Amino acid sequence: MNKPGLVCALMLFILVSYSWKPERVAGKTLDLQNGFVGRWQVKFVLSGIGEKNLIFDAQAHGDGLILLQDAGPQNQPASSKVPAAWSVLDNNRVNASGEVELPLGTCCRESGTLILKGKFAGTNSISGKAIFVGSSEDAENVLGYRISTGTFTATREN
Repeated sequence: MNKPGLVCALMLFILVSYSWKPERVAGKTLDLQNGFVGRWQVKFVLSGIGEKNLIFDAQAHGDGLILLQDAGPQNQPASSKVPAAWSVLDNNRVNASGEVELPLGTCCRESGTLILKGKFAGTNSISGKAIFVGSSEDAENVLGYRISTGTFTATREN
């Protein structure tokens, strides 16, 4: 290999090495794409809805399933899992979402999109913001839909 080719190859190696950085959580290297795959017990609290629980089954390639634990009628578990999606972002962040039906107050229920936007707090723990965007229109909301916000924590099931 000639000298300019060697220099070019060395520069390419340095550039690739610099741009690829495995994420670190609590001093450990974490492959976030594969680190999120698995079953997660999620506890979330939303304004107007209260505290609820679900199991998020994160599968490969951003696919997943949600099973609500206590959001059915009379706080019963949901009868079936619903499809979900997830993605891992920079800075140890992960997003997950799916279409669910949640209780509103003591009389009503609403379908909508549950969005979880969190950050790894360790290899087996995530916490962050929870957002529920209902499917019914809300003239008082600037976005036009009922929105509930809150927080969530997730722990990997073993």
